[in-house]
Amino acid sequence: MLREMNDRAAIDALLREGALTRSELEYSIGLSKPATAQLLARLEQDGIVVKTGVRSGGRGPRAQLWTVNGKLGHVVAVDLTPQEADFVVSDITGAVLAEHRVHLPVEAGADVVGSFGKAVGDVVKLAGLQLTDLHHVVIGAQGAFDPRTGRLSSAPHIPGWLGFDVPARLSAELDIDVVIENDVNLVAIAEMTTGLATECRDFVLVWLSEGVGGAVVVGRRLLRGASGGGGEIDWMRVPDPASVSTGETERSGSRFGDLVSSPAIVKLAAAHGIEGETGWAAVAAAAEAGPSGEVFLDDLARRVATAVAGIVSVVDPELVLLCGDVSRAGGEPFAARVSTRLHELVLPETPVGIASVQGNAVRAGALQSALLSVRHDVFGLVSPTTPSLPGSRRSVEGPPASPAGDPDLSNSSTVSHR
Repeated sequence: MLREMNDRAAIDALLREGALTRSELEYSIGLSKPATAQLLARLEQDGIVVKTGVRSGGRGPRAQLWTVNGKLGHVVAVDLTPQEADFVVSDITGAVLAEHRVHLPVEAGADVVGSFGKAVGDVVKLAGLQLTDLHHVVIGAQGAFDPRTGRLSSAPHIPGWLGFDVPARLSAELDIDVVIENDVNLVAIAEMTTGLATECRDFVLVWLSEGVGGAVVVGRRLLRGASGGGGEIDWMRVPDPASVSTGETERSGSRFGDLVSSPAIVKLAAAHGIEGETGWAAVAAAAEAGPSGEVFLDDLARRVATAVAGIVSVVDPELVLLCGDVSRAGGEPFAARVSTRLHELVLPETPVGIASVQGNAVRAGALQSALLSVRHDVFGLVSPTTPSLPGSRRSVEGPPASPAGDPDLSNSSTVSHR
């Protein structure tokens, strides 16, 4: 049992830190020099680790580098939108082998299962692999996923994906474990694994872009809710605290998504004399517009803070992170405005920041989820950032998944961190 514990600790260190020398691994996991040497020899014989070049340093001999054998598992992560699907293939170490963007049909009646299967086959071929080499596929989609039925809801923009058990159909089509997850939940997972929330137990993510979304993490677990609707903050009813009226929202109460969607932001900006074709363009223009831009940004911050206040009052998180195109356009100055307005409404002085994961954060979160799943299956690793997504099928024995498929990201230890 102790040997297995040490093996898992070594694998976890190599996956987390990349290629290491024997002495670096020895320091990382706290074993003696002979024990670490025996461990590496054993893992190399089993095909789990491989030599990968050398590291030279000073006047001494060059030190052999070791890394996890990437061929032990492969995953696909996908960001699915009405405009395109963004695919990435990675080996078990996280090394990207291929990327592929393609428009997939999403309209009602389209063969979405067949077209998705073909796209997976194409990107796998680009990576020099076969479908049988894959262990997991994780899809991020703009909608609520109900783990009880396997169906998407709140996704009128992709009607062809509605009305059937998505993971079951895709898993049967590909003969691979396929999981689908809300896109903003995946951004939260990315922030938990590589972003600003790596040390947070409780935080809230607010997505401001063409549409609106949210994710709530409590005790290092995503709060999905009974039907998968946890975090669907666009349907919250909130008053409009803006200093001007656009004539299309009820001052006494409107759907949050109708107040801070991209079209709504454009109209609010126009009422302040700020032009922009999109919400994020209007926010960027306001930053250069002087006093009129300041007033508009303050109005928008009030709208955002009014909804966030309701969540903060119930959850009392350590952190609120803003993400999406609008949030990135506003940057930290806009986050500071939201923070100021939020603290006028609630008792907790919760800090507000901008999500840090760069590029396609939805795809990044899907990739992290897929990697953590395959590492659980192959190595039995359960780390502080291991989400077990709804619909995931465990085919290899290992530490048990947390109840209801929710990620439990607490209580770090050498063998099992969940």
